[in-house]
Amino acid sequence: MLAVPEPDLTEHDIIERAVALRPVLLERQPETERLTHYPKDTHEDFLRAGFYRMLQPRRYGGYEFGLPVFYRVVTEIARGCPSTGWALSLTAAHVLQVATLFDERAQEQIFGADGDFRAASTVLPVGVAQPDGDGHVVLDGTWPYSSGAPYSTHYVGQSLRAPAAPGEAPGPPVLFVAPRSVWTVLDDWHGVLGLRGSGSNSIHMEQARIPEYLTREAFLLDLPVEGGSAGSKLHGNPMYAGRAPSFFHGELAAVMIGTAYAAADEYARIVAARPLAVEPDRTRADLHDYQRHLGEALGIIDMAEAALRQTAQDWMETCRRNVTGRAPFTVVEDNRLALMFLNAGRAAWDVLQGILFRTAGSRHARDGERMQRYFRDAATYWTHVGASMAEPLTRRVGCDRLGLPSQDIPLIP
Repeated sequence: MLAVPEPDLTEHDIIERAVALRPVLLERQPETERLTHYPKDTHEDFLRAGFYRMLQPRRYGGYEFGLPVFYRVVTEIARGCPSTGWALSLTAAHVLQVATLFDERAQEQIFGADGDFRAASTVLPVGVAQPDGDGHVVLDGTWPYSSGAPYSTHYVGQSLRAPAAPGEAPGPPVLFVAPRSVWTVLDDWHGVLGLRGSGSNSIHMEQARIPEYLTREAFLLDLPVEGGSAGSKLHGNPMYAGRAPSFFHGELAAVMIGTAYAAADEYARIVAARPLAVEPDRTRADLHDYQRHLGEALGIIDMAEAALRQTAQDWMETCRRNVTGRAPFTVVEDNRLALMFLNAGRAAWDVLQGILFRTAGSRHARDGERMQRYFRDAATYWTHVGASMAEPLTRRVGCDRLGLPSQDIPLIP
């Protein structure tokens, strides 16, 4: 058992810390893009605030605050800086899968003596996991788009099981947790349209050896959690018996909603500061059209956030039903929850690009303008593998309702 850094820290406290950091993150946006990851000062702020430990089991120095609080903090951080919110979410989140799937022996080693844990990841398997015959697995390859890699202490990756014999096809996916000592971060997060400060570097391993007990035969997009998991039994918390795809879509939605709020903040600043050409004593804020644009945008963003919060509660309740035997956490439930999250993120994107960016004026589409940055960041989300799952998810949910098989509809081409 590890001590929690602040045993009396409440959900309200950690949300307020995120709100309080927004102005600082706003000022650090240019530096974050220049560095391609958030600066060390921000990392230190996050360590002090406890953000990396929100979903971590209390047994290993975490707070176990649950999805609604986690998503709220991510939304507030993204409202200050979308790249930073993205990187925070995608390093502080993977503790949930680690604490779900791995047994006590593995978790004791992973969380170590102080519970300092942050893990980048990527969704697709790379290379093969080759047992060495001595209780270890050897990993080779380069895993791209590993958001938050610069500050990660571990890597949650996937490979394929090595062929049983020469000439045979590789086996099923293998999920692994690799400590920082066996991999390096490549300086290759450049030339991207948006999320330039998200630290989504590739990580590279050459003949990296990790203990076999730090691997599981599992695929992140289809975790076996029906009836509970090793983690829900170890920690006594149903949160550690949930499916991952819907959870991941909630992360992306939280970042997108925070980005849309940031764009609305910037829009309000822009129209209040822009004098009218023919009436310089008045600003665009006095015009009905701009008032309506902002009000319409805020109404939809608020609706998207309400959907995010409610779906997060539904995800937690689905976990509770799963471990109590009332109803398993099935792929059908995962599809439904994932599509709810995805629709919330899509609503935020539609508002940002269709109302706020469009009507802010072309001068705010220039380099160095925050509105341009928010548009770039949001557009990059819209090209992400998560957003590309919209079509297969809608088909899955339709098939589920019609009583047709849906699990074989691939989420990723």
